[in-house]
Amino acid sequence: MRHLYLQFYVALVAILILFGVLVFATWLLLPPSDQRQQLMTGGAAALSDLLPANNRPIAETQAALDRLYGQLNVGLSLYSAEGTLLAYAGEVLAAPDLSKREGGWTHGGGGGPRIVLRLTEGRSLVVRAQHERHASWLWKLVLLAIAVAIGAYPVVRRITRRLERLQKRVDQLGAGDLRARVEVQGNDEVAKLARSFNRAVDQVEILVEAQRGILAAASHELRTPLTRIRMGVELLAGDDQVALRERISRDIRELDELIEELLLASRLSAGESLESNEAVELLALCAEEGARVGAEVSGTPTIVRGDPRSLRRMLRNLFDNAQRHGQGSPVNASVEAPATGIATILVSDSGPGVVEAERERIFTPFYRPAGVAEGGSGLGLALVREIARHHGGDVIYLPREGGGSCFEVTLTGKS
Repeated sequence: MRHLYLQFYVALVAILILFGVLVFATWLLLPPSDQRQQLMTGGAAALSDLLPANNRPIAETQAALDRLYGQLNVGLSLYSAEGTLLAYAGEVLAAPDLSKREGGWTHGGGGGPRIVLRLTEGRSLVVRAQHERHASWLWKLVLLAIAVAIGAYPVVRRITRRLERLQKRVDQLGAGDLRARVEVQGNDEVAKLARSFNRAVDQVEILVEAQRGILAAASHELRTPLTRIRMGVELLAGDDQVALRERISRDIRELDELIEELLLASRLSAGESLESNEAVELLALCAEEGARVGAEVSGTPTIVRGDPRSLRRMLRNLFDNAQRHGQGSPVNASVEAPATGIATILVSDSGPGVVEAERERIFTPFYRPAGVAEGGSGLGLALVREIARHHGGDVIYLPREGGGSCFEVTLTGKS
């Protein structure tokens, strides 16, 4: 059973049924108390006086049993000291165990529990109440089980419903929604857990907001000197150090792109929604970005819903990664639509590829595999995965037949 409340409920009802069965079995199987034994001995003595002696005609004994049967409405079977049936009223009950001298409850011979009364002259009277009395016990247990089951359900459901709400908020928090809070009800352990969860989320939200503020402030402070450096480079337009100016300009562009990627990664990791959600033609967008690195792009015109700017950034990072680590090999890309509402993008190169142990870690921010040439911020592939997941998909690394790397991006347009 998948639902916790059903597990609690079934466990409670099962415990109740087991308790009833054990009580009933104990009542049947445990030896009688001293008081009950004395009562049986006294009853045996009284019945010995009511029943004719052994030397009397059997018809008198049968008549006496019939009178007792009519008055008591219990099954009666009279046995001799040798275990021979002398007379009976109602149904014939199994002979008692002659090796036991004292009477009492017995369960052998089928037909349910019986009482054996040891009479005078070695005779034994076997007594058993009608089935309806045992059935009444069973019905009482059934009614008790039904009553407890009906009364326990709302209690169990109320407790587990609060746990389900807590689980839902945990899932929301895991998806990046820092506004997720749990309504606190009562003052039990579940309520304490809800309060602890809310406090933890408050602290996480404070830390994330602080980190976001620091990142935004740092990005602003970085862009200010970058602007001054860019203006200074432009003032050097008449200088004959062209190579120096170009290198400085390239460094400025890389720093600017790093700042932009840091801000985008911060927004996506914090669970912020995309700036827009509109129809995007992936093949055309892929062709535009592929042209920057001379990539060969093919495939089927495919439209998905998403944010054009973030999808463009995703494709640009994939092409830049292929160009940077492909060691001058051709870059190929294709766009396909394997099913309605699903798009697949493949970007591949013929470079050295990535060893199997590193194929998942390369999507970690700022991670660079050992032996890989310098270049890039280490955020490119991490951003590709974040953007793909914000569009209801993901990205995986595939080894390319014949050597090289291939990145497969799946998009559904559902965030």
